[in-house]
Amino acid sequence: MEISYKDFELQLKHPFSISKFTRTSTPVLLLKINHEGFTGYGEASMVPYMGESFESAHAFLSKIDWKQFKFPFDFASINTYLDSVTTGNPAVKAAVDIALNDLNGKMLNQACHEIYGADVSKMPATSYTIGIDTPEVIREKVADAKGFKVLKIKLGRDNDKEIIETIRSVSNLPLFIDANQGWSDKKQAIDMIYWLHDQGALLIEQPMDKNNIEGNAWLTERSPIPILADEAFQRLADIDGLKGAYHGINIKLMKSTGMYEAHQMILKAKSHDMKILVGCMSETSIATLAGAALAPLCNWADLDGPFLTVNNPFDRPEFREGKYVLNNLPGLGLTGEKRNLFNQ
Repeated sequence: MEISYKDFELQLKHPFSISKFTRTSTPVLLLKINHEGFTGYGEASMVPYMGESFESAHAFLSKIDWKQFKFPFDFASINTYLDSVTTGNPAVKAAVDIALNDLNGKMLNQACHEIYGADVSKMPATSYTIGIDTPEVIREKVADAKGFKVLKIKLGRDNDKEIIETIRSVSNLPLFIDANQGWSDKKQAIDMIYWLHDQGALLIEQPMDKNNIEGNAWLTERSPIPILADEAFQRLADIDGLKGAYHGINIKLMKSTGMYEAHQMILKAKSHDMKILVGCMSETSIATLAGAALAPLCNWADLDGPFLTVNNPFDRPEFREGKYVLNNLPGLGLTGEKRNLFNQ
């Protein structure tokens, strides 16, 4: 296998604020694997709060024994091996997994969504994320969401109602709500949840601190709309401990170490009768297409990375009527690599 990678700063269209921080870009490592005349692409989107960096990603990649990856790929064994190299580092592990999945599809001459049994006719609408901002900028962001059928709203500060009222002044689209652990009083939180339900909210991600299992479970028991674990949920082994505390989970490939484990999460969550949102970090078309390949197996999707950034080095995936339209190209279906991207 011939391995190359590129450090890339993915620039955001607007400063992105949630309950605890603001950022204007995201460090992304783009991975390329050439093998037997085929090329697979992967991506590690390393949002700062997850603790990964270009340096940690390089160090991890330098420790991998690439000779052991043989076609046909055994993704369960690959997943176990990558975890054995070092603990943590889920985003760069996802880059390896996604690149191998892309490569696998090309070598099999099958699209990744076909390999994972995803029926593209069941593709859910994906949401467009509105970060915390001033009313004027929030209205600009809503205008940028033209063509979307769902808005995802970041809350968790003391002006939550003002944000929703601002959005409702310009849009009647249904809402996904993400509080990012920003609520601390459960009684105030349940009052807010009922108010949000009346405002057209369809779900709420991580209302209270991820360590407050009892508080989140209290809300889940009383909420009129699904409560999903996000920060409280990282890897497959976490699901069993969340049953009863949440109605469902938010799967992100950058947390799950890639497509293989994300698919295992989907199967396990369904066995627990839990609902599933497939989400994203700030991502290029590589990881977006990896998530979209699994999205038809989920209840909801939040895969808006290519719409929130300004320097995606690949073609934006086809998007129609608020949904991604997957092509039938082998692998991820990625197109439009910027010339000489990996040689710059």
